Amino acid sequence: MNLLKTLLLALLLSTATVSLAQIELPAFFGDHMVLQQNSDVSIWGTDKPNAKIKVIGSWGKESTATANANGQWKLKIQTPSYGGPYTLNIKGSNARTLKNVMIGEVWLCSGQSNMEMPVKGFNNQPINGSAEAILNSRNSQIRLFTVKRATSLEPLENVEGQWSEAGPATVRDFSATAYFFGKKLNSLLNVPIGLIHTSWGGSNVETWMDKETLSEFNTIELPKKLPEGAPQRTPTLLYNAMINPLIGYNIKGAIWYQGESNRNQAKEYAQLFPTMINTWREKWQQGKFPFYFVQIAPYGYEGGNAGYVREAQLHTMKTVENTGMAVTMDIGDCDFIHPREKKLVGDRLALWALAKDYGMEGIAYSGPVYKAIDEIKDGKVKLSFEYNENGLSSYGRPLSGFEVAGADKVFHPAEAKINGDRTLSVWAEGILNPVAVRYAFKNCEEGSLFNTDGLPASSFRTDTWEE
Repeated sequence: MNLLKTLLLALLLSTATVSLAQIELPAFFGDHMVLQQNSDVSIWGTDKPNAKIKVIGSWGKESTATANANGQWKLKIQTPSYGGPYTLNIKGSNARTLKNVMIGEVWLCSGQSNMEMPVKGFNNQPINGSAEAILNSRNSQIRLFTVKRATSLEPLENVEGQWSEAGPATVRDFSATAYFFGKKLNSLLNVPIGLIHTSWGGSNVETWMDKETLSEFNTIELPKKLPEGAPQRTPTLLYNAMINPLIGYNIKGAIWYQGESNRNQAKEYAQLFPTMINTWREKWQQGKFPFYFVQIAPYGYEGGNAGYVREAQLHTMKTVENTGMAVTMDIGDCDFIHPREKKLVGDRLALWALAKDYGMEGIAYSGPVYKAIDEIKDGKVKLSFEYNENGLSSYGRPLSGFEVAGADKVFHPAEAKINGDRTLSVWAEGILNPVAVRYAFKNCEEGSLFNTDGLPASSFRTDTWEE
């Protein structure tokens, strides 16, 4: 009997040892995933210490690595041009086979609730055309991965989530902005698209940044314990849990929709947002990858002036290399902070990628951006713009949202006229010596100025006066 017990115990111990020695992969390495094409993509995981690891892609490439003393391993494997489905075999103490793997373009999609808002919409807040979009969403070339909400005081190594193919059951609950962005790319490029969505409604930019970077900002207090409420407004927590684990997964670029929660800290945002972009790029070690973002839309905020945070976003586009901004001045809603026209948002983000990253020529990708005051004459201020190659338009509607101020810095409602030389003249009755112009520089002012490609102008001001 004692011999039998000894044998059973030995068997149990050996079984436990085998189970502990199996290959473990982060959640984003799984069936249905998309790997970035034409790259040396990183694959990593754990196994028993010093285990020999071999990864074999059915497209004809393989790579090897040896686990370290803690069982951690990482390697790179070359991917071909887009295609699939493939399998990825991982051999170590045991074998894992990842199936239905596509090679294509991978985009990281992050931000707050306007990125999080699913195609089906929020409760009592619809998205235009959602039912039809969901109905026609089945597409095995578009793959979706949503990172489950999580917080942490320290950087984590894994997330919860799984890859799935686009279809009614999966698209309805996926980020609308991200989905429409990916759908536009796929429809025009005919390349598999992988979308990794990681966002949290109400989050500020600080929570998406790491401790080392934020320690350089004296105004930001780093947390010592998890808060009882609103973790998405606490510095570092979402970076640690929802960004850090993803670092190293090869991507083409990132899209971002956030800013509403920082609207009353425009000065700080003007520093934090560019710093976040540059930090993510440094962490990924993929150079200055494309980073395209959405300027926040008009909304009836209580107090403050969201024009300043829009200005900070515009400044980021102008000063941070390889960034682009989708303007939403024409689709805001004073009663709802979540614009219904998410397809337009996704499409406008896609225009930047198509023009800048995929070589599509002959398309406009930005609305007019204020450039300079050309002259002030006879009480009129003449303004010039970039991104208006074929001129400006209000599409038959009155030009509205303009203000003019004299040296007293008091702004008055103004009139505007589009000139034949693609400039714009602005004036206000009774202001004989204007010195500054503002356009749509309020919380909720619907945009009226576009280029002839139908893309709206960002709100702007010509002055630099303090709030």
